[in-house]
Amino acid sequence: MTWRTGTYSRKLLDTEEGLTEVWQPRQGLATPPEGGAKTNVDKLKDRLVLFSANSSPSCMELANRIAERLGVELGKTEVYQDSNGETRIQIQESVRGKDVYIIQTISPDVNRCLMELCVMAYGCVTACARSVCGVLPYLPYSKQCKMRKRGSIVCKLIASLMCRAGLTHLITVDLHQKEIQGFFNIPVDNLRASPFLLQYIQEEIPDYHNAVIVAKSPSSAKRAQSLAERLRVSIAVIHGDAETDLLDGRHSPPTVRTTGGLPELPFCIPKEKHPITVVGDVAGRIAIIVDDIIDDAVGFVAAAEMLRERGAGPIIAMATHAILSADAPRILQESAISQVVVTNTIPHSSQKLQCCKIKTVDVSLILSEAVRRIHCGESMSCLFHNIGADD
Repeated sequence: MTWRTGTYSRKLLDTEEGLTEVWQPRQGLATPPEGGAKTNVDKLKDRLVLFSANSSPSCMELANRIAERLGVELGKTEVYQDSNGETRIQIQESVRGKDVYIIQTISPDVNRCLMELCVMAYGCVTACARSVCGVLPYLPYSKQCKMRKRGSIVCKLIASLMCRAGLTHLITVDLHQKEIQGFFNIPVDNLRASPFLLQYIQEEIPDYHNAVIVAKSPSSAKRAQSLAERLRVSIAVIHGDAETDLLDGRHSPPTVRTTGGLPELPFCIPKEKHPITVVGDVAGRIAIIVDDIIDDAVGFVAAAEMLRERGAGPIIAMATHAILSADAPRILQESAISQVVVTNTIPHSSQKLQCCKIKTVDVSLILSEAVRRIHCGESMSCLFHNIGADD
């Protein structure tokens, strides 16, 4: 799949929240990567139903983009919170024997959004839908995919909940850990946003050949290396993240009854905390800090300060998912970062009002193409053309 056949342009769309500035392709895929003609989705429109899981302007905006690209209209539903706080839905058209695609974006009220998706999926199943596919660009609770202290792997619980609710397929973008796909008992298509971010760099950073891709932490070094190899630029890695290590924490003292009988167990040597440092040459170069998620932005800001001390030029933060929780927009606005490049997998219109540095790249093209291919029974492999395991 040749993503560079299309170009990007600014397009302002009228929404209830005002003007949303995004980057999106001027046209779709020029020719099918397989060389044959695309299956005509018009022949299957009678069996395709596209729903938005809630009526918020942010979710409706992405849903309308996908519907416009597919040439269909959004299905009629009513989703609301009852006076007692419960989520209620009303599907206002027949879905019997049809393939339903439910688009849901995640707002700050994560639990409400999750219940809206599950309740709507279950409602479609009980209404005898042929299949129910969830289009969830960002998977909530994906950061809780490992055991911490006496906690649990919550992401596995969320996966089980979605499967039990009736989803038969899931489309998402850039999972926090690719192994999360194994938590689901249904097919999961983990799409990549890297082609869109690469295109943004090539078109919007004129001197990108003088850039250096910076991994915010050693764990994101593979992602940074993949981008650097495609752009033919060098890489730098920041060691000694400002955030504290998340220890396992299960170290309660033994009870008095068993203290005397404890064997002499060997204990792990504690880690030595190194000060934050940069490995790689960044002096006088454009520094692009990459990661998959921008949440509280503390790590990005600490990395930017270190890069500025090392003589880096303009500093750009780039990630797929912009959670931007708490005071993150204000922190980014006051930081040394000159641009924050993210995608529209998570709505962030209100955060953009607080931080003018945020630039949004539209990924509705790949979401709509994934829906079309799944519905028409076409191969999804072209959407992963030249995509490596580290992207």
